[in-house]
Amino acid sequence: MMLEFKKPIPVVVEGNKDGYAIYVTDSGMFENDIWCVVLCDGGIVRHYNSSQIRIFHNATFDIKKDETL
Repeated sequence: MMLEFKKPIPVVVEGNKDGYAIYVTDSGMFENDIWCVVLCDGGIVRHYNSSQIRIFHNATFDIKKDETL
């Protein structure tokens, strides 16, 4: 199953690269989901699994981008 986001989600990938998640696909019960991300630097589209992606910022859950990673 694929879930396309109406509003892209700001994310951090590859340590400290900013991007926007535009959709996620379900890889099954025992696998990581696959996220499609557009990187802010150059607009490159890449796919990441759930363990390679972090939400950029969410004030509700007090999630902040960690500049040291």
